[in-house]
Amino acid sequence: MGVGHALADLVAPVGVSRFFHTVQGRGHRRFPGRAGRFADLLSWADVNRVLREHRLEFPRVRLAQDGEVVPAHTYSELVETRRTGPVARLLPAAFAERMRGGATLVLDSVNELVGSVHELAVSLEHELRERVQVNLYAGWGVTHGFDVHWDDHDAFIVQVSGRKRWRVHGPTRPAPLQRDVAQPEPPSDEPLDDFILEDGDVLYVPRGHWHDVSAIGEESLHLTIGFNRATGVDLVAWLADRLRADEVFRADLPRFATPEEQAAHADVLRARVAELMDGGVVGRFLADRDAHGPAMSVMGLPWTATRELLPPGDEAEVRLLTPRAVLTSDASTVTLAAAGRRLVFAAAARPVLERLAGSARHSVKSLVDAGAPALDRVTVRALLGELVTQGLLAPE
Repeated sequence: MGVGHALADLVAPVGVSRFFHTVQGRGHRRFPGRAGRFADLLSWADVNRVLREHRLEFPRVRLAQDGEVVPAHTYSELVETRRTGPVARLLPAAFAERMRGGATLVLDSVNELVGSVHELAVSLEHELRERVQVNLYAGWGVTHGFDVHWDDHDAFIVQVSGRKRWRVHGPTRPAPLQRDVAQPEPPSDEPLDDFILEDGDVLYVPRGHWHDVSAIGEESLHLTIGFNRATGVDLVAWLADRLRADEVFRADLPRFATPEEQAAHADVLRARVAELMDGGVVGRFLADRDAHGPAMSVMGLPWTATRELLPPGDEAEVRLLTPRAVLTSDASTVTLAAAGRRLVFAAAARPVLERLAGSARHSVKSLVDAGAPALDRVTVRALLGELVTQGLLAPE
């Protein structure tokens, strides 16, 4: 799977633009694929390695069966360690027995544990412009892990190995939220779609669409790629934070004033909000949301812990750690807004920053070439070093 084209791979043959305009948020959609096409993304050997090499505590790793979470003490134990106190350890025999009995393994944020899944998540965050989390689900038997339910996020389901039965219902409440004034009613009708998701297939399920998933007596390993799209509620919350800069909103409300005086105060507040709620407010909010997207936890050792910051050779590869970085410029400067920081450089740095501002790795040499002739090698390396010290770039 090409890292720079991950979304196109998932929604083929529909195409990214058509997916955004005709599928996303509207209804579920299956994207059939050939068997084995995700074999290099995740393997059972990867699953075994993660379970063996990492201290994974409940609920990050858990088992579910027949709509219930299996008690963790039935397949794990707490082991005393010299320095950190008790830590959880899986009991292989008890764990395997539970899975033989039909339990589903759930592992949250597997993109932090498997490099190839991490690369997929980074690429999708760059294209979807939202934070991405990837969870793993594995099991076999003939039971289901969870009852019919809805999620508060959109999701791509990537069937890595085996098959699983999906039943998808429509939403019973448009655009439900995790924190909402009312909860959706469970569906009363038969599902809209009942199908087997095959090895190599991808399924898209929008937020709020009820569904349930069942094993069919075969192995199944799939990834759920979840992402929360920005809503009007998010925009209003962001706007409320901006209003703290205005004295009239920081001031006390006139509790003991006359109704006429309270109405006049409300008029002042309404006018100030209207000034901010102009036609460009959505774009400003989304740009600010991107600019505050967190950086990836890539250490870049040993070089980032040295005075040199970067390897000496220009063939070394580096990566900007914020897939949703925002670049703006004027005649004399270019500003990089990323991970809540705003760094201002001379306008000549724009070609270098434009090349960096994606999800891909780049060699130092390619960035030096991008800066020429306005910037020399020493200046480009100094710019990259500054990004390292800010936690926004790391060699790989």
